[in-house]
Amino acid sequence: MTELVKVDARILNKVLSDESAVLTLHIPADLDYFKGHFDQAPILAGVVQLHWAAKFAQQYLDISATDVMDIQVLKFQEMILPGQEVVLTLTKKSTEKVLFSYQSTTPNGDIKSNSSGRLIFAETAVNHVLEEITLTISEDNKAGEV
Repeated sequence: MTELVKVDARILNKVLSDESAVLTLHIPADLDYFKGHFDQAPILAGVVQLHWAAKFAQQYLDISATDVMDIQVLKFQEMILPGQEVVLTLTKKSTEKVLFSYQSTTPNGDIKSNSSGRLIFAETAVNHVLEEITLTISEDNKAGEV
């Protein structure tokens, strides 16, 4: 399998607050993600858009959970093309819920929605099991101290 090297959008601008992040992204035409998706008319895959939304939410909105456990109200309306600029807006609704939307501006100045949805984050099942084991051991130790 070919290693992916060029995988990141370039952040042109960012506006951050405790509950939101608005990132203006340039989508480089030479991203590895465009290879084979599709050769004659490349588009940015939805899974890449989801990956970037989750990654930037964790990075800029202090989302500590490690995994996206659910994706809700997912809509892909307009394709994102090589060389395009898009605005990714992330809004933190709770410690585990983030709304995202990608928008771009047409040549005549109209704003169009490329994609949007809601990411539900959670710790991995392994982390939950480890926490339960630790809690059980602590409770057993306390019971033995009587």
